[in-house]
Amino acid sequence: MTARPRPRLLYVTDLAYPARGRRYGDEDVALTARLREDFDLALCHPRDAAALMDAFDAVVVRNSGPVLGYREAYAAFRERALALGTRVYNPLHGRGDMAGKGYLLELTAAGLPVIPTVDRAGDLEGLPEAAEYAVKPRDGADSEGLRFVPYGELAGLLDGAAGELLVQPRIDFRYEVSFYFVDDLFQYALYAPDPERRWVLEPYEPSPDDLAFARRFVDWNALGHGIQRVDACRAPGGGLLLVELEDLNPYLSLDRVSEEVREAFADALTGSLHRFLAG
Repeated sequence: MTARPRPRLLYVTDLAYPARGRRYGDEDVALTARLREDFDLALCHPRDAAALMDAFDAVVVRNSGPVLGYREAYAAFRERALALGTRVYNPLHGRGDMAGKGYLLELTAAGLPVIPTVDRAGDLEGLPEAAEYAVKPRDGADSEGLRFVPYGELAGLLDGAAGELLVQPRIDFRYEVSFYFVDDLFQYALYAPDPERRWVLEPYEPSPDDLAFARRFVDWNALGHGIQRVDACRAPGGGLLLVELEDLNPYLSLDRVSEEVREAFADALTGSLHRFLAG
């Protein structure tokens, strides 16, 4: 009997991207070594994905860096993938950071537990009072373009931004915590005890309320397949507020979890990819 050919994956990563506090290359080298047990796999830079993807059964977008660094190449990749019906993991209909940070406006308007966000000068008075306000690009990532300014400067910034900037109050949070999911299945959580050291992470044991908080946003995204990271902060009042819903290329901090957790994550990802390809 002829053996069924193994699925072919094009794994998109920028191994040399100089991420602050993270080692993209190490994480993707280790994870692809594990995935090769089940798939024929090749790695490529995000600028090369559109030209190479025709030869593969699916494209897996992983630690590919902020899209702002290769905006035209990413737009061409999306356009070509959608035109050809190429399977892309995560699927391209994500409603979180994959589509820009405009979802924070939608979640704010819906009254969900998110850091309040506006993009128009006329809405500034609805923000909570704060000593400073965070101003960030709608399509930003990895803190690119982020700045902190006093309230008096906000209206002028937004009036000339044509909806391209978002404003949030600067929250004096206790710590940040991230929840990692494969499809809709929770895998692990990590937190940064020191707010000044975002990527110095430790294992976090979430409460049932914590998991219900994170799952609410995963359910809202309705992605079906893929890896998602729900980033939140512990507000002074004790509750969690969403910081971002990362559904494009979330860094996984697998070096911060135990070998058992890493293996369980790899198993979950492998199973998800097989289901994605079969579907």
